[in-house]
Amino acid sequence: MKFIVQAVLLTAALAGPSMAQQLKIGFINSQKAVLETAEIKKAQGELEAKFKPRQEKVVLLQKELEELQNRLNSGKLDAQATQDAQLSGQRKQRELTRLTEDLQADVDRDRNEVLQRCGTRMQQIVKQLAEQKTLDVVFDQSNTVYLKPALDFTAEATAAYDKAYPAK
Repeated sequence: MKFIVQAVLLTAALAGPSMAQQLKIGFINSQKAVLETAEIKKAQGELEAKFKPRQEKVVLLQKELEELQNRLNSGKLDAQATQDAQLSGQRKQRELTRLTEDLQADVDRDRNEVLQRCGTRMQQIVKQLAEQKTLDVVFDQSNTVYLKPALDFTAEATAAYDKAYPAK
């Protein structure tokens, strides 16, 4: 990306003042634009609600393991009770690991689906805005050291996205 920016600016400089004056550039913070859409905010709430019961089960298992560990550390258990507690702890630990991994995989999958859909839609919105503003090139702000705030249309892109794809 940095190379592309340098190539565009070098081309404009070599072409002379007339092209440099006509080159219209815009910048967007694409990550911020997507994450601030109403659709993403709504999806985040839905994902939290969807996975809350499973998260609560993970927390409960963690507490059970902690209580079991405390009983084992107390030294008040006889040999058989200690062995039973250790076996129970191993089973609970395996269950906790499985639940945690499954939960994380499901959260990642659902989150990535939403981000992919919104990212694709945002690209369409940015393209439409660039055409409306007759911009020659749009750069992502993530690789930019400095830019004039007037060139940044992140908020405008987010607003246009929310208008085109209202959260239902």
